[in-house]
Amino acid sequence: GRRIRLLKGLPATSTVEENSAAGVSVYNFNVTVSPLASGGVAVLPTIINSNPLTEAFDIESKGGLEYRVVTTGNPVLDYETMPKSFDLQIFVEDTTGRTDLNILTIQVMDKNEPPVFRGNMAIQTVTIYMLEGTPPERIYQVDAADPENAKLKYSLLPTTVPFLIRESGAIFSTKEFDYENDLHCYFLNVTVTDPDGLNSTKTVNINIININDERPYFTTKQRVYRIPEEQNPGTIVANITAKDPDDGDSPSRLFYSIQSSDRLFSINPATGVLQVTGRIDRDALPLRLHPNISLIVRVEDSPSSGHASEMEITIIVDDINDNPPECNPSAFRKEANENTPPGTFVVDLRNYCKDIDVDPSNNQFSFTGLSGFGSNNFALESTVSGRLVMTGTIDLENPANPGVEVYTLTVRVQDIAHPNYSSKYPFCISFDNIIYIYIRIKPVNEFFPVFSNLSYVFSVSEITKVGSSIGRVHATDKDWPPNVISYSIVAGAGTRDYTNIFWISPTKGDVRILATLDYETTQKHIFTVQASEQGKSTTASVTVNVLEVNDEEPVCSPNFFSLQIPVSLAVGTNINGFRIECQDRDSDPRSFRYFINEGNENSHFIFSPSAGSNTSRLILASRFDYESGLDTNWIYSLCVHITDDNLVSARDKTTHLIKTGTVTLSIRVIPNPTTATTTTPGFTVVTKRENLYSPSAWYVPFVITLGSLLLLGLLGYLGLLLLTRLRTRCPPAGRAHGTPLKFWLLTMCIFLSVEKKKPKKEVVVTMTKLNTVFDGEARDPVTGRMYEFNTQSGARRWKKSNESLQPMQAMRVTFSATANSGQGTERAEAPTKKEPSEKRKELTAATKPAGQPSAGQSETPSQAGLRLQKKKEESEDRSYP
Repeated sequence: GRRIRLLKGLPATSTVEENSAAGVSVYNFNVTVSPLASGGVAVLPTIINSNPLTEAFDIESKGGLEYRVVTTGNPVLDYETMPKSFDLQIFVEDTTGRTDLNILTIQVMDKNEPPVFRGNMAIQTVTIYMLEGTPPERIYQVDAADPENAKLKYSLLPTTVPFLIRESGAIFSTKEFDYENDLHCYFLNVTVTDPDGLNSTKTVNINIININDERPYFTTKQRVYRIPEEQNPGTIVANITAKDPDDGDSPSRLFYSIQSSDRLFSINPATGVLQVTGRIDRDALPLRLHPNISLIVRVEDSPSSGHASEMEITIIVDDINDNPPECNPSAFRKEANENTPPGTFVVDLRNYCKDIDVDPSNNQFSFTGLSGFGSNNFALESTVSGRLVMTGTIDLENPANPGVEVYTLTVRVQDIAHPNYSSKYPFCISFDNIIYIYIRIKPVNEFFPVFSNLSYVFSVSEITKVGSSIGRVHATDKDWPPNVISYSIVAGAGTRDYTNIFWISPTKGDVRILATLDYETTQKHIFTVQASEQGKSTTASVTVNVLEVNDEEPVCSPNFFSLQIPVSLAVGTNINGFRIECQDRDSDPRSFRYFINEGNENSHFIFSPSAGSNTSRLILASRFDYESGLDTNWIYSLCVHITDDNLVSARDKTTHLIKTGTVTLSIRVIPNPTTATTTTPGFTVVTKRENLYSPSAWYVPFVITLGSLLLLGLLGYLGLLLLTRLRTRCPPAGRAHGTPLKFWLLTMCIFLSVEKKKPKKEVVVTMTKLNTVFDGEARDPVTGRMYEFNTQSGARRWKKSNESLQPMQAMRVTFSATANSGQGTERAEAPTKKEPSEKRKELTAATKPAGQPSAGQSETPSQAGLRLQKKKEESEDRSYP
């Protein structure tokens, strides 16, 4: 039970330097296994936990059972920011299941590190700019730190430069620099050293910036320049030059600019070349009134805060013939009726055209070149006037006419003066404009639409679906272009039940049905359709012949009936004389075929005749056999189908439409009496009817309540009027006179309160006591005793030796009870939640008097009437004390 040490050399303590790279060996140990552990180590030595938690160490195998703890490099050990010691829990297990857990303590050793720069010097070379003439001052602060927080020492190389660095790391200039005489750039090596001699070095660049103190002057003498308008961008207008005394004999580094807010010109900031940058339009404001442009040119020896000089120059813009005549609009749309006489004025083009050139010699134009399809029907009066008139008559319906509604004409509007600078400005070679004139010839509606037929006849089956198309009417118009024809139904198309049973598409003329057609009701529909276009219309007659289809099913009477038959009924008997009579609106009675579709177990029932007649009788086809177990069902629910396909051949039955009527019969078989025959002389049938509130009739109590409130209000108002009139007409009296009126009002209130307590529910109980009439007798084959039976219901009883076979009259007694809230609790009420036998017993006991005859005696109708009358009177006396 003693734990055996497997980790040899543990526990132990080891050290490792900070910043050690990954894979540095920290500690070596061995694993000793038992001789029984043939497989060696089952679980290799593993660091299962550390305090504090870290992933900076791992275990590697050196071969065999020798292992070492190494650094992972993630994270890198840092003495200054991380824990100084780590306790590693190392676990191992051999193949025999023995385990060992020991701790290796690793202490992190501090290591002297060189100082580091911080701030901008840590990531880049710092560049410092100094203006010439700046007095000696501090120009930069070096920021450095030692990881061990030791005091640092700063130095600067080369030592010949006019700069120094202090113990705080601040760099100072030692002289006032002159750009023209001193160096323009200095490179300083800044070194920081810790007490152990470890150091770091960075470079600082210092640039000396030149400044100017002399004002430049212009060397260009010309002040006025003349250019034509519409010069291309980049055209050189002038070359402005200047000189800076500070530059001596070297080229001046000057900066040119235009001070006035003018976007038509720009100047090269380095060379002083003045160029055109925007469109110069002499014909647009403000140059149309003032063609002179003044510019203020400025020259500086520095882009900002330098010395500068200014000069004003004037540019005069000359007009050229650069604008073609402009017509607004450039496209005209005019209309003229067909058959318009020649000479009719169409449009005056000069009213819409102008030339905006400033010089009068450049703004004259003419109208020429009338062309286009159909231009032979039009002409210009003169090239100067620009009036367009018609020269011919256009008839759209004329076969010689090309059938064009819109004529497209073009007229050229051209400058009279030739461009002055056509060779220099190729874009000004041709100054003309094209006017498009669209003349629409308005058709005149001359002809009425014409239907393709004077009348249309469509034949459609009566079972065609609603919405189906049954035909199309079509009308044409001889006008060109043809007018859009609209179709409508103007007369007919209705029946007694529907205003419109046909619909016509207004655009296509398709005729569709809106209601189901019935051949048996209407065999033919005649209505009138109308084709209309722009005030002209014509009509046509449409006849729709309804084709007969077998779509009516046979209707039989009765469609439901209940029958009772004795089990010993003879085969071939017409059951209870029952027969059905059928009729079909669209089929001959000979087409009927009768068959029982469901419920005819063992085929006991048939109909005769089974086909070819509108009347058929229910016949018992075979005897019932309950004794052998062949028949077990005493109630038969027959589903009788009557089809109208008797006259249809077998080949056509697959395509012919067949309709089927249905009759439901319920047949109850009454069994013969057995030794277990009951001796009950009669039974009681109780029928219960309740008037209950239906949620769908929510308006009934609402109307009753509203009427009651109105009635109460009216009665109160009448009582108030009566009281007022009595006070005004009758003299004042003592209290004896007011007593009857108060009594009358009190009686009225009591009456109204009683009227409000209306019954919530009315229950009508009808109790019928039937004394069975036993009209037959037979002998029981087992006991030999005689028993009586009813041939209709099958009821049986033992026959008494002293009682003759005579019928008993049936007696029907009806009770009416009103269920009120809290009233009439002693009245006879219908049972609600008890078993049927219990209900019958309670009702029988409630109506049975004290002197009821014994079980072997029969009660006469007179005795039953007296007993029930007496019971009713006693009930009424108890209900209304």
